[in-house]
Amino acid sequence: MELLTTLLGTPLSQAILLPAVWGLGVFLCPRGRTKHYALAGTLLTLLAAIRLWTGFDAANAAMQFSLDLSWLPVYGIHYQLGIDGISLLMIALTAFLMPISVLASFNYIKESERAYYACLLFLEAAMIGVFAALDLFVFYLFWEAMLIPMYFLIGIWGGPRRVYAALKFFLYTMAGSVLMLAAILWVVAAQHAATGVWTFSIPALYGGALTEQAQFWLFAAFGLAFAVKVPLFPFHTWLPDAHVEAPTAGSVLLAGVLLKMGVYGYLRLAVPLFPQAAHTFAPWLAGLGVVGIIYGSLVAWTQRDMKKLVAYSSVAHLGTVMLGIMAFEPAAVAGAVLQMVNHGLSTGALFLLVGVLYERRHTRITEDYGGLAKVMPGFAAVFMIVTLSSVGMPGLNGFIGEVLVLFGAFRVYPWLTGFAVAGVILSAVYMLGMYQQAVFGPLRHTENKILPDLSFREWAYLLPILVFILLIGVYPNPFLRRAMPAVGNYIQLSQRQAAPPPADVKISLGGIRK
Repeated sequence: MELLTTLLGTPLSQAILLPAVWGLGVFLCPRGRTKHYALAGTLLTLLAAIRLWTGFDAANAAMQFSLDLSWLPVYGIHYQLGIDGISLLMIALTAFLMPISVLASFNYIKESERAYYACLLFLEAAMIGVFAALDLFVFYLFWEAMLIPMYFLIGIWGGPRRVYAALKFFLYTMAGSVLMLAAILWVVAAQHAATGVWTFSIPALYGGALTEQAQFWLFAAFGLAFAVKVPLFPFHTWLPDAHVEAPTAGSVLLAGVLLKMGVYGYLRLAVPLFPQAAHTFAPWLAGLGVVGIIYGSLVAWTQRDMKKLVAYSSVAHLGTVMLGIMAFEPAAVAGAVLQMVNHGLSTGALFLLVGVLYERRHTRITEDYGGLAKVMPGFAAVFMIVTLSSVGMPGLNGFIGEVLVLFGAFRVYPWLTGFAVAGVILSAVYMLGMYQQAVFGPLRHTENKILPDLSFREWAYLLPILVFILLIGVYPNPFLRRAMPAVGNYIQLSQRQAAPPPADVKISLGGIRK
């Protein structure tokens, strides 16, 4: 009873446990009320996230809302949770997008509703757990747990090639996860050899005694796992298939949250644990990010399927984020963190809008539309705002994040940043081209003449996103102010020189020997 009271005593633990328990309760819910029950669960989780936001001390760089319960004490494994400003933004984004995803599924999901909404709730619990975990063992458990509900969301409720897309998503991510697991075991064993203490605590492992060679290979293992999740070019090939075949809610959460976990992995683990290796790899990762910007933009430009176009735009946007975090410069890193939130809002909204059209016409091909502004003026207005947000128009959320990244990265990688600017231009070309072809021009197809405009339910889940697109565009300070202390910690840890191991302990790639 005392343990349960402790687990439920903090809003951070509540934000994880509530959707997990609520997901189990879905199966006891009366038929026909499942979606409303699921919506209630996501709204309660959002309330817990709001408590985290309002109770967070923006001036404090330490981990907050901490919880540390001994789990497997023999091996130093604890159920250890805590958040800084970066974690807070990601948890708030997750909790915000989840009720929107449930609302967007009301008319789309007709079969196996209980299992579908249970998967969404379990996925939410696992995603928040990843952002809150301060123990490597717990982090890995949540990291793997989130694969299972997303696999089923794509494989059961997805499009015609859903099984192929789900398997590809699962295998790519699992391949990276195996490398990360091996690296986790190595890091913990090295720490034990150096100190005589078993611990999986992430803060305790910062500053571990590892040779430069060991850091190199361990960063490569962690970095590859996170590069697949970002997805960083050329490890991106699973993403378009997963996005195209996933149901609308799956695409929203995949783009809005799951892709950010790769970037979060670099920020929380790969760079702080192995700072010397991080600086060795940083120019290459920043370079791959810029390649992804150009490649993703050019491929998006050629797409006829609107959902696939938005999917490839994610490769470009996340390339900008990687450029920012690998610059190790305050403005660039802060811009990258803010851009993670911006991408989740803008790209999530784009997938929702494509889903609105698909529910009406059952096609995502741009040429099948045209002239929608005449019959769906409300939809056209929302689509315009979201499109300009994705492009990075001043006054909307996408602008400030991109400017901070480019401004900060230019000081470190001037040539790479120059090429990255081309991605800003290309994004305007393919996004505005898609918008012009779908919304303006003549009504070429008779089916489009009777399309209904946005319903009350659709306005209900799109308007909150528009509010934050405008709010961040004109007043990003509440978000940046909470993130800056964590950004400072990240840069400080990235500059740390690893302490040498004790003289009688040799820790290298070849083994740990006394």
